Amino acid sequence: MAPQRILTTPSPSLNPTTPKQWHEHLTVDLFVTVLNRSVFHPFIAWIIVLCLRAQATPYTHPAFLTATAYATFLTILNVAFMINDQIAYGVPRQVDLSDEVVVITGGASGVGRLIAQIYGLRGVSVAVLDIAEQKDVKGWEDVGGVEYYKCDITVRGEVEEVARRIKEDLGTPTVLVNCAATRINGQPLLSLSAEAFQKTIQTNLLAVFHTCQVFLPHMLSRENGGTIVNVSSVLGQLCAAGLADYSASKAGLSALHRALEAELRVSGNADKVKMVLVETGQISTPLFMFIKTPNSFFAPVLEPIRVAQKIVSLIDNGRSGVIRLPAYAMFIDIYAALPAGLQQIARRLTGIDFAVPQASSQTKQPGNPKPTVKRK
Repeated sequence: MAPQRILTTPSPSLNPTTPKQWHEHLTVDLFVTVLNRSVFHPFIAWIIVLCLRAQATPYTHPAFLTATAYATFLTILNVAFMINDQIAYGVPRQVDLSDEVVVITGGASGVGRLIAQIYGLRGVSVAVLDIAEQKDVKGWEDVGGVEYYKCDITVRGEVEEVARRIKEDLGTPTVLVNCAATRINGQPLLSLSAEAFQKTIQTNLLAVFHTCQVFLPHMLSRENGGTIVNVSSVLGQLCAAGLADYSASKAGLSALHRALEAELRVSGNADKVKMVLVETGQISTPLFMFIKTPNSFFAPVLEPIRVAQKIVSLIDNGRSGVIRLPAYAMFIDIYAALPAGLQQIARRLTGIDFAVPQASSQTKQPGNPKPTVKRK
């Protein structure tokens, strides 16, 4: 049984953002969202067909035939996507929030803390794992309904010990959200120290190996199974200049996720333990605070709450899946299949290989503080 906890209302100052000009809200994502909810929505398309019939438009009229064909196409396309998800991820698992125990690594800030807030305020048992001392976590008093465990997840012994404590305090863990990530060094490979590279790999990749291997058996022991969420990045595939260590760790994390997903499928546990892979672009968290997006129209900076809501939605629905934000992230697989020449043109147009070197040079100037270790 989880101890009695008091839920508090989260403070709006937890994730302060600089007010944007009106034109900064105009992004590809905005247009895609509007189109998906209007022109590309089957319901809207069939409304047009009904409107034409209400005007007594003949069935053989070109306008009616075109509208019907378009509505039918969108309907078939949506059904195909649903069938694809069913084949790829199977049936959803049964989720009972009153019986779930959510474990979040790196949950003292950023996306992890938002997920902790969401579930904590809904009365769900939540365990936050982070290396910071609880008294040093700013705004921690606003994260109600959550138990905090100081833990260095790169150390296997600490992960195993905290797993034992969580089971005693809250119950058997059923949801694992791997949000922890070390700071971005932003250095070329020749300038990057071996210690910094090793630290990135340990935190972003090896720690996920530890948490998955420790908490997965708990989920398999439960009748309703569980869900594992791994927060990776599109940089694992784009591999921008100045991010050799970060890109390598995230590419490895995505590969680890897919390998574990395949093992669960082969062992017959894919319907019991759901896997969610999150591959996003730049998020407005301390981890990326010294990097300026190379193109705010095509690659807007994501608000953490948007990512957190997507993750929570899949967990609540008991589904597996891949979350890719913003809009350009959905085409990463297509980008990888393009000829090398077109890939280079795309990189130059977006300026992805210049964002980190510029940011790194700015942080070296007098008066610019050096980035500190943060969590995603």
